[in-house]
Amino acid sequence: MSQLFTRYAIGQLPLDNRIVIAPMCQYSADEGKATSWHQIHLGHLALSGASLLIVEATAVAPEGRISPRDLGLWDDGTEQALAEVVKTIREHSSIALGIQLAHAGRKASTRVPWEGGNNIPPNEGGWQTLAPSAAAFAASDHVPQAMTGEQIERLKADFVASAKRAQRIGFNLIELHAAHGYLLHQFLSPLANQRTDQYGGSLENRMRLALEVFQAVREAVSADIPVGVRISGSDWVDGGWDIKQSIALGKALQALGCDYIHVSSGGLSQQQKIPVGPGYQVPFARQIKEATGLNTIAVGLITEPEQAEAIVATGEADMIALARAVLYDPRWPWHAAAKLGAKVNGPKQYWRCEPHAVKDLFNKV
Repeated sequence: MSQLFTRYAIGQLPLDNRIVIAPMCQYSADEGKATSWHQIHLGHLALSGASLLIVEATAVAPEGRISPRDLGLWDDGTEQALAEVVKTIREHSSIALGIQLAHAGRKASTRVPWEGGNNIPPNEGGWQTLAPSAAAFAASDHVPQAMTGEQIERLKADFVASAKRAQRIGFNLIELHAAHGYLLHQFLSPLANQRTDQYGGSLENRMRLALEVFQAVREAVSADIPVGVRISGSDWVDGGWDIKQSIALGKALQALGCDYIHVSSGGLSQQQKIPVGPGYQVPFARQIKEATGLNTIAVGLITEPEQAEAIVATGEADMIALARAVLYDPRWPWHAAAKLGAKVNGPKQYWRCEPHAVKDLFNKV
């Protein structure tokens, strides 16, 4: 039996298999509000056969957007727009829905990728960015403002408010974004965090904000909604955030009731040197899983069914996440099930599409 297609659970959330669709920014929102693009994009991914679909990094405040076109969940308007997307998905798919709540920090206020992705300074239509310290991501970027204690408290409140909105909309899972060089990651890494107060310096201090945000969100939502964290296992820069510190963070999160950890890497420094290759981030997930026992999701150049099967079957991670691979092939889970001799969920309207060589592919319930 394929281990990739065995049932699993994160906290109290049952899942049909071990395949997750990772959050992927679409830069297609209107002042933070989901649009028809999100209906199409998330709608067809909801028919993919994966067990869990996590919505892209969703800003908890307007200034937390990576670009002016980022999705948000900070007021009634953004909540209503995203609720319409969730409602449509629920009408046609039983997939579990998660959302990644985020704040971009010093990497906010940028152009969308297809327009270069460069920083937009306030005098050109951007906004003042925030960070643990007044240190820009790139030398050409507008310098961020080092956050005050009051701003830190407001940030925690923003995460809580967005989490409550996510629960009200009907999301099954909440993921906090502490990876890829965004704000919570900036506080974690000594490369971006030069503070001398209780949020900077020692590892304990640098982890403080991520742990406080997690605890506040965990206490704010129902116990049956799993809350997890996406982290970068390494900055891939000497003297930066690394796997040893990631394990320490994992243990601290576990003590607070974290339901899972989703392990990526990089994104904090332009000096990073990443040895990109198939499954290059999986060892980080394995080490954190071995050291903490947390439910782990591995991601990063996982493209082949046999590769995904091996990761789960050997216990390197509990689940695998697909990003670019599932954009390229939105039916990746169907094709993996066919290759591995398993069954997968699919809409009844598509049951007749099975190729002659593939029989009984769908769970016809």
